[in-house]
Amino acid sequence: MASDNQTQHLLLVDDEAGFREAIAERLHDSGFAVTQAGTGEEARDRLDQFAFDVIVTDLRLPGIDGRAVLDDALGRYPDIIAIVITGFGTVREAVEITRLGAEGFITKPFQFEELLHEISTATEKRRLKAENAYLRAQLHDRFGIEGIIGRTKVMQELFDLLRTVAATASTVLITGETGTGKELAARAIHDASPRRAQRFVAINCSAIPETLLEAELFGHVRGAFTGAVANRVGRIEQAHRGTLFLDEVGTMSPALQAKLLRVLQAREFERVGDSHTIRADVRVIAATNSDLKKMVEDGAFREDLYYRLNVIPVRLPPLRERRADIPLLGQHFLEQFSRQTPERGRVTLSQDAQQALMAFDWPGNVRQLENVIERTFALSPGRTQLTGIDLPDEIRDTGTLLDPAEVVFPDHGIEMDRLVNDFEHTLIRRALERTGGNKRLAADLLHVKRTTLIEKLKRLERVN
Repeated sequence: MASDNQTQHLLLVDDEAGFREAIAERLHDSGFAVTQAGTGEEARDRLDQFAFDVIVTDLRLPGIDGRAVLDDALGRYPDIIAIVITGFGTVREAVEITRLGAEGFITKPFQFEELLHEISTATEKRRLKAENAYLRAQLHDRFGIEGIIGRTKVMQELFDLLRTVAATASTVLITGETGTGKELAARAIHDASPRRAQRFVAINCSAIPETLLEAELFGHVRGAFTGAVANRVGRIEQAHRGTLFLDEVGTMSPALQAKLLRVLQAREFERVGDSHTIRADVRVIAATNSDLKKMVEDGAFREDLYYRLNVIPVRLPPLRERRADIPLLGQHFLEQFSRQTPERGRVTLSQDAQQALMAFDWPGNVRQLENVIERTFALSPGRTQLTGIDLPDEIRDTGTLLDPAEVVFPDHGIEMDRLVNDFEHTLIRRALERTGGNKRLAADLLHVKRTTLIEKLKRLERVN
């Protein structure tokens, strides 16, 4: 059972001496180096003296109980494999054991082979987790923050901030427009943090009715309300020792805001309908596309909660502020879709398609860009390069300059004044975007006087 290359050292904790000695003998015969403890205090003494590979402990012990022993073992040695022996194999107890950090549990009475199977399964899971952690660390070393793409200066600065934030345990508030990738940034922080081996639990506060959000976050006990037919573990409890991501936190009701504040301050809470206090070791990352500061001023969001959440603010730039990343992102999405249809081969974006994509404002940001690339890819079968003409009308019309040779005259004719006004408006808008809104520099780009540009803007505003 134990490793072929190295004997596994196992601490066996149980107050029934005859049972403990019989199991210890079988474990020794299976290749383990076994140390016994009959009480929680004795187990702690053994843990003081040696870093065991595995701990197998009963939950109910005289004096210090098995929960405290388990918590102490995992606190000292995060990589120790913990198996719990219990006389009560209820769902509630199984959930609690898992929350405490145990890899598995076994109910008395049991066959010895069941215990060997639990240890073997847990050992394999831990080995795979260690391998994944090693590979993930290599990816971090080589490529930085994973999952987020960008070469522009603003994105490089964002990457540096995310790496710095990841190393801390501080609460983070991510702000940004819809579609900028707030959950992706939260996952990147978690994956680069010391908590990366634990769970990342996400919840969209705006997607769940207010009446259910409390139970979803904090969990509930059976009978807490109509429909609560069984105990339920909430998202906060699921994220114990990991990261809890609260998306659209600004939509929380005042009552829930107060309860979340307590979690952030005291790191404890109660399930709905229960008086038992549960400790929560979670890192909270919140996100919003609302102006929480203004909501505080308007009395719609708690000021004390705002400052608890806004320990480290992270702003995600909209896509229009990093247009140079658009071709890179577009090609990235194309390669993702190409891998799903390998028979089609690699598909690229032409120069005019890139120009059209870069000229569009992208109100839906990266999410909208991905949607457009997927749609264009799907509706252009057999093509190995997507051009401007393949793009949806709203992108193509905004992203290309007027070419008189391409104008098609319908039978009823065209509105030349409107077409020229639209073209002029597009030129002025793009010039102002290029210069960050500086009218003098925009006028220089267009080779007109600043006063002329201002007059044209006023006229176009009246027309539109």
